[in-house]
Amino acid sequence: MSAVAATVEIADLAALRALAGGESFVSPWREVSEPAVQGFADATGDHQWIHLDAERARRESPFGGPIAHGFLTLALVPVLLASTVTIRQRMGVNYGLNRVRFTSPVPVGAKLRGRFGVKEVSDVEGGGAQVVWNVSLECEGSERPACIAEFISRHYF
Repeated sequence: MSAVAATVEIADLAALRALAGGESFVSPWREVSEPAVQGFADATGDHQWIHLDAERARRESPFGGPIAHGFLTLALVPVLLASTVTIRQRMGVNYGLNRVRFTSPVPVGAKLRGRFGVKEVSDVEGGGAQVVWNVSLECEGSERPACIAEFISRHYF
């Protein structure tokens, strides 16, 4: 499957349907900064030392330093998708996930990008469409993706 690294604009439901099974789209890189990790910890109450205590993480964790929360990397899916695919719609909503795996750690300060492919498009009540996206979050310098998932969104034109 080929990949496009430019922003793609989808003007209507027919254009969205035409993407199913085709090329994937790659977002720009985005840093997972220490303040973002701290903010996520504060928002969720997950203050585990492997995310926030750099010295202890270097000493005791198998990762060699602090890592981002898996759910923080997952939470970046919509913003990374929006940075590469623009859908001209009346409304869009995140609908859920079919499966998620955190396949390698994301060191604090690393850069992530998303690779998105349209797996399928189906009709939903109200004249909308449901899209299942194949998602791979890639960490700069890593051979394995940080996260793979099927992300589901709904779009109303």
